[in-house]
Amino acid sequence: MVKIPEIKDPIIKACNEALYYPSDDSYLLIDYFYSHTTPESFDGIKLEFINNILDMGTGTGIIALSFLYLKQEYQNLNPHIYASDVLESAIKCARINEKANNFQEEITFILSDLFSNFPSSLKNSFDVIVFNPPYLPSSDLLNETKKNDKDLCWDGGNTGIEILGDFITQLKDFLHQESSKNARSYFISSSRTDSNKIDKIVEKNELKREILCKKRFFFEDLFLNRLEMFSI
Repeated sequence: MVKIPEIKDPIIKACNEALYYPSDDSYLLIDYFYSHTTPESFDGIKLEFINNILDMGTGTGIIALSFLYLKQEYQNLNPHIYASDVLESAIKCARINEKANNFQEEITFILSDLFSNFPSSLKNSFDVIVFNPPYLPSSDLLNETKKNDKDLCWDGGNTGIEILGDFITQLKDFLHQESSKNARSYFISSSRTDSNKIDKIVEKNELKREILCKKRFFFEDLFLNRLEMFSI
């Protein structure tokens, strides 16, 4: 039996009032990534094929930092790590947390609403894209005029999948499309959103979705999803 190494969880020291402290959804991603990485592969992709990883909606930076810890553990894993967020305050916090974990400018940060501010040079370049989106439906009681930055962390739109739908629609332009490398994306969804609607968006964009695992947390089930392009 192969022993799974004990990899550190990132230290999160900075988290301002506009951000949520990492919770169950973040650790659902991290636990899966740590347990599905070996000296040869990451969730079935050969480590030497992984050149660029993106943590979209990075928030405190915890997912990007977890990949830096994986790089420390596995010498054949040596991708460039990118992290993006729509909030400038999130980027600032993530930079502080990078230093708190004794990493120095090993993450490239991009201030962007989804992929809107990404340079064209990054199209067709990412082997792994992770997105922990705002996935809860907007409350009928939430007044649009009273929204603040923190609402962006949970408000997925009227049905809870508007932000996710936009992400999926733009995704194929940025995933590495060399089929032999099996580029894929991972995202979190909730039982409070309509899974059938997610499937329709996925199919429309010629992708395939697999639910890798789920966990029950208080009032909802959280699902870890994987998206891949159909093999040519």
